[in-house]
Amino acid sequence: MTKPQAIFPAGRQALYDINRYSAATRSGDLLFVSGQVGSREDGSPEPNFKNQVQLAFDNLAAVLKAAGCTFDDIVDVTTFHTDPEAQWNDIDAVRRKVFGEPPYTNWTAVGVNWLAGFDFEIKVIARIPGNA
Repeated sequence: MTKPQAIFPAGRQALYDINRYSAATRSGDLLFVSGQVGSREDGSPEPNFKNQVQLAFDNLAAVLKAAGCTFDDIVDVTTFHTDPEAQWNDIDAVRRKVFGEPPYTNWTAVGVNWLAGFDFEIKVIARIPGNA
């Protein structure tokens, strides 16, 4: 069995080191991506919700890229929302741009009351292309 490998996007490993977790873990042909939030370069939350959601997806794209993946490689999505009913339209607008064509990935949305200063978080599992 191959030992899992930590994956970090370029230029952001220090933020993960501070909080003591990996952006993603590669195990065989699977990539398990930790929850990505709309954090700025310094790790602080983006205050505008629409921009926070877009930034979370941008941060996710950077982690996927670091592992040689794209959004097309995602097989499972879980999102966390502090006010799902009020936020869904803004989230769905970004989601439709990223996952616009069938087959659609499965998706679990969870309402929560705390995300460490953020209002949206997305975590995924992806299959790494070209890996057996």
